[in-house]
Amino acid sequence: MNATGSEKAPAVNFRQRLLAQTPSIGVVATLADPSVVEILVQAGYDWLWIDAEHSPLNPTDIQKMAQAASGCPCLVRVPGLEEGWVKKVLDTGVDGIIFPLINSGEEARRAVALCRYPPLGRRSVGIGRAQRYGPGFEEYVAQANEQVCVVVQIEHIEGVQRVTEILDSPGVDALLIGPYDLSNSMGKPGQVEHPQVQAAIESVRHACLAFDKPLGVFTTSIDYARRALKDGFTFVAVGVDVMLLANAARQTVQQVKSGGV
Repeated sequence: MNATGSEKAPAVNFRQRLLAQTPSIGVVATLADPSVVEILVQAGYDWLWIDAEHSPLNPTDIQKMAQAASGCPCLVRVPGLEEGWVKKVLDTGVDGIIFPLINSGEEARRAVALCRYPPLGRRSVGIGRAQRYGPGFEEYVAQANEQVCVVVQIEHIEGVQRVTEILDSPGVDALLIGPYDLSNSMGKPGQVEHPQVQAAIESVRHACLAFDKPLGVFTTSIDYARRALKDGFTFVAVGVDVMLLANAARQTVQQVKSGGV
């Protein structure tokens, strides 16, 4: 089931689903194990956030994870505005890139350029899984600019203050709130529910509404995720694979021990 409560739609052209602002639920994947990816997909998530910023994942890991996803859309957060990373990741055939810590229109435009083939950008051509190892080269190059998602993260107060110029950057498909780093930048580390942090998030939400741009957010709270979807957030990432594993293991041990072990 997806966020709307209906059967999950076929995982095709995720960028168009995103731009249509179809609500969806994702999860952050950091473990380079195809079995973990399969478990997450089978759980019913609508998309995967493969995190190469805060994990030891490399492009080979990412490709294996995308293969294990079996058609479930994958967005990869790269470490930053690094051309080499973006080229390698996109050639694995994932559905898009999440760029962390975008604080200006200039940075947003650079992010777009790294993901788009000329004349819309500066992405170079390669042969990999995305191009079906050669036979699908021409088809992929012809369609990639329309199908690859460019998502930029707003996770610093400077990005909040300059959100209009970020949204006004051609080719930015969606914004994604990073509430924890945002709270850190505001001197409220980890206090994502603090009124000032929530006010900053609200200002980004209203800006996205004005530009009719999809907005996403990361959370570990089910209640926060539900609230975000009700408030019009398009794509919500709920939880991290390692946290889900750790919490389930801890709860199991505690529940057994509470029975008198």
